[in-house]
Amino acid sequence: MKQLIVVLVLALMLFSCSESETNQVEQEMTSSVCLVERMDTDSLIILFPRYSRIDLVCGTMPSKGDTSVLLCAGACFTGQCLKEFDHFNIAGDHVSGGKRYRGYRCKRNTGAFVYYDSKWKFLYQDYNASMNDAAAKGGCAFAQEMIIHKGKLVAAVRKDSNRNQFRALCQRNDSLCVIESAKVIPYGDFKAALLRQKVQEAIYLDMGPGWNHAWYRVNQKSTQELHPQTHNYCTNWITFYK
Repeated sequence: MKQLIVVLVLALMLFSCSESETNQVEQEMTSSVCLVERMDTDSLIILFPRYSRIDLVCGTMPSKGDTSVLLCAGACFTGQCLKEFDHFNIAGDHVSGGKRYRGYRCKRNTGAFVYYDSKWKFLYQDYNASMNDAAAKGGCAFAQEMIIHKGKLVAAVRKDSNRNQFRALCQRNDSLCVIESAKVIPYGDFKAALLRQKVQEAIYLDMGPGWNHAWYRVNQKSTQELHPQTHNYCTNWITFYK
């Protein structure tokens, strides 16, 4: 009887150790899994977040301490450098957390990105009704400069000779991604690079010194900044959640 008890105790100890090791391995695998796939070309940085939902966060940038956030980057233009947040300081009407807000009028806003019911739309020119749909269904939406629609370039106010480090929210191979130029280049070169990547849809994301601060989650334990934060005047961020 005593021998049987000893055998049972030893078996329980071995099972416990095995389960502990398994849990440790699972935790290590979870912490090392790539949450945002990054692809670098000669001229572009392409980020594919493995998200489950998207929102336009307004007012305060998502914290790196929030492990549910995979990627966040400035979306709409901000009108003035104000100390206090105001939705009207965001260029164009927008939907955040399922609620529509009025923004200031911006002639550069030729298109919109709309997301609800786990589906997205890139719309050119006519997007008011879809914004209402996004609000009614608890989604998000924002307006910006359209770059590519249905695989073709659209008319833009920004000159091709304009030099900057550009960024866009894109649809590539039926997947959403954020694409940024790897360095300062002419706008015309950025558009050409997007077309070479066979981008079907592309809408501009706010950039320029101080407005280009963005970050993404490499894995559960670490994040990567695309550009450092230099001021607190940014007002809104397209945010991907796991």
